[in-house]
Amino acid sequence: MGNRRRAPERGRTKPAVIGGLIAVVVGGAGLGGYALFGGGAAADASPAKKSVKSGPLSAAEVKSTATAFLTAWQSGDVKTAASVTNDASGAAPLLTGYGKEAYVKDVTLTAKKRSGDAVPFSVKGTVTYKTLTEPLAYESELTVVRRAKDGKPLVDWHSAVVHPDLEDGDKLVTGEAGTPPVKALDRDGGELTTAKYPSLGTVLDGLREKFGKKAGGKAGVELRVVRAGSEDAKGTKGSKESEDAAKKAASDKNPDKTLLELSKGTPGTVRTTLSPDLQATAEEQVAAKSKASAVIIRPSTGEILAVANSGHGFNTAFQGSLAPGSTMKVITASLLIDKGLASANKEHPCPKYSTYGGWKFQNDDKFEIKGGTFKASFARSCNTAFISQAKDLDDDDLTKQAQQVFGLGMDNWAIGVPTFDGSVPVQSQAQMAASLIGQGGVRMNPLNMASVVATAKTGTFHQPYLVSPTVDNRTLAKASRSLSASTQSQLKELLQYTAAAGTAAEAMAGLGPDFGAKTGSAEVDGQKKPNGWFTAWKGDLAAAGVVQQGGHGGETAGPIVAALLKAGS
Repeated sequence: MGNRRRAPERGRTKPAVIGGLIAVVVGGAGLGGYALFGGGAAADASPAKKSVKSGPLSAAEVKSTATAFLTAWQSGDVKTAASVTNDASGAAPLLTGYGKEAYVKDVTLTAKKRSGDAVPFSVKGTVTYKTLTEPLAYESELTVVRRAKDGKPLVDWHSAVVHPDLEDGDKLVTGEAGTPPVKALDRDGGELTTAKYPSLGTVLDGLREKFGKKAGGKAGVELRVVRAGSEDAKGTKGSKESEDAAKKAASDKNPDKTLLELSKGTPGTVRTTLSPDLQATAEEQVAAKSKASAVIIRPSTGEILAVANSGHGFNTAFQGSLAPGSTMKVITASLLIDKGLASANKEHPCPKYSTYGGWKFQNDDKFEIKGGTFKASFARSCNTAFISQAKDLDDDDLTKQAQQVFGLGMDNWAIGVPTFDGSVPVQSQAQMAASLIGQGGVRMNPLNMASVVATAKTGTFHQPYLVSPTVDNRTLAKASRSLSASTQSQLKELLQYTAAAGTAAEAMAGLGPDFGAKTGSAEVDGQKKPNGWFTAWKGDLAAAGVVQQGGHGGETAGPIVAALLKAGS
């Protein structure tokens, strides 16, 4: 990365002496009136009596601590800046690297109006690497906390203080990019851009990380976030095992992120399976909700046709880890049918309540179905119809069904960008029972649940993928067994009946007869409304969506999924 040199100490503001007291202003506008007058932090210290101060921070303490930190950082005094934080050993390397690895010079930090113990601030500087120079500007924030042992106010240290895109353990680096840029294409050859499809930012970052070098591009010079554990973040080489662990850790996180281009690289080209029309529909549908995500795939092949999130900072659709609620009953129903504990058209209990492992479970609005079939219970989303069967199951039965039939929870999907592949841990007692209805420790995302309903439709798991495995000769995950013909037939019947006459009927109206669906609502601690889930198929299309804090899935996620299925028909 060339010769490294210490950042020049520019922009240091001289303190003004006012009646024997010192006032500091950072970066011109600075902390606008953050003067350390008699009631400030300096006045709290008494040589005659030392006591540990406790309780809420005063405005003066917050202001003076923020001033001290920002002034030291701006002037290049890393040691002092780090000492004003509650993790000096963690702060010092990142603050040092800001000048020596990120090559950010001439830094001006301007504090804004505090909000409680938080102080937002703007950052302006110049990134200079060899003969290349580009201005840098962004917003960040720090929070002041009181140290318990002596009551001293300090900046609560996290890497995000330096830049909001940093996670703890990440760092900022300027130099030749670790991976060349890529030009990502849809299935028809059109270019995929965030200008056209705003929620594809994380997907495009992932494609670059995975295929940048393989696609034949040439790297440019960039300021970028290098994630902890990534190739560029590693120092000296260790053992093969530690190197593999580092790669695995990197793949489990978001990919490295470009913050500023100093010179453009030459992109390689990678074609995806995304449909331009379905991607546009997905973007439009999730944009109407504050926290919505959706995926549509082709069951016969596993091709991903569209993915969208209304929040663009994290790919919940691929990497989310959320309780799926009653959409999990697709997997549980297949298990009960396999074990002879349920049959689509045989009578099945659906009482108001069912107790297992010391927990009392109930149905929505405490309904019951007297003398009804398992199909009626599934279509109405009767919780107790599933909880009542827990006594006849082993603790690992649901885990095995999810892994062996639906390909979930083994962390081996290779779709072309990072994913979370679902989790169905082995649990016991009440938690095992809760897992049967998609609560407990079960975690999924829309990609997982679209795959689940696709497996129900075809009978065999086809791992979803965004880039054809022929591009890089990667091996797609497989399940060890398919659904039996009898179980698949009954499972499809359950899903078809739910779409035609059950909780999914309103959303799926007009899409039949080759269709099936399941609704879900997942309770989350601290949320007033549950997350609403919906998963469905129509013909050779399968889709799933979630609206966080949305309420019932049929009313919130259902219309999103139905719109995707209609658009693809």
